[in-house]
Amino acid sequence: MAEQQDDPKKLEEFQERIDNGETIEPKDWMPSRYRSQLIRMMSQHAHSEVVGMLPEGNWITRAPSLRRKLILLSKVQDEAGHGLYLYSATETLGASREEVLQQLLEGKAKYSSIFNYPTLSWADVMVIGWLVDGAAIINQTMLARSSYGPYSRAMVRICKEESFHKKQGYEMVATMAQGTPEQQEMVQDAVNRWWWPTMMMFGPHDDDSPNSAELIKWGVKSKTNDELRQSFVDRHVEEAKAVGIEIPDPELEFNEETGHYEFGEIDWDEFWNVVKGNGPMNRERMKAKQEAHENGKWVREAAEEYARKKRLQKEKAS
Repeated sequence: MAEQQDDPKKLEEFQERIDNGETIEPKDWMPSRYRSQLIRMMSQHAHSEVVGMLPEGNWITRAPSLRRKLILLSKVQDEAGHGLYLYSATETLGASREEVLQQLLEGKAKYSSIFNYPTLSWADVMVIGWLVDGAAIINQTMLARSSYGPYSRAMVRICKEESFHKKQGYEMVATMAQGTPEQQEMVQDAVNRWWWPTMMMFGPHDDDSPNSAELIKWGVKSKTNDELRQSFVDRHVEEAKAVGIEIPDPELEFNEETGHYEFGEIDWDEFWNVVKGNGPMNRERMKAKQEAHENGKWVREAAEEYARKKRLQKEKAS
């Protein structure tokens, strides 16, 4: 469906508010394109949080100790909460939770490509905490300053929890990196497999991104995909060095003039293949979500019936 045409005068006034650093709230006037872009972005973010529970949830029953199991259970629960915050924020734009969830279940909505890779060992759980949550923090700290109030406020709490997840993942990586030769090999193997998919999390190059310029113009984002990716590399290369982990990029080199690390080219063919649904775990992830949705149908129906009876009781009382 084509975007409705907005009043040019209102568009100009809206842009002035954005340029002045004002926060847009649900009842404020906003361009139809601003609204639809936010619904797309926020619902995809919510989907990513929920689907992101699956790779790590796969290891809850196989955690190496009770302490690690409790930590992982808590983390997966946090991710569910993040999805809840974001679905709730999306609803403030007039998109129902049922609607956006149905788009996910039908394969019409995207989620982060990183969650379509398998977790082959316990070290993968640690590296996800360090690299994937580390990348998420860099992106989400920016979104905590988003021009849309409900999104930015949801991100403040999410960032606090994701920051803890990243620290916990790095602590586990550091511990295993100082362990036995077998443990060191295991964690290095996980880094080798997750480094490049994590680099893809920030999206295509700026020139190839269909949405970045518009989102930056409206203050939803404040940095480009490539700027965020550079921040990730600069930070995580140093962290890897500190614990003796090797980054799997032969072209990685520090540029004294720019003060940044230069790195090799991402396999964009792989990126787009995963985005289009052909990644190693795309079908498994969607099947798991569809089955969970179907198995939870009785809970939703029971909750709806309870709410209906409460409404009837309230009507009779009045």
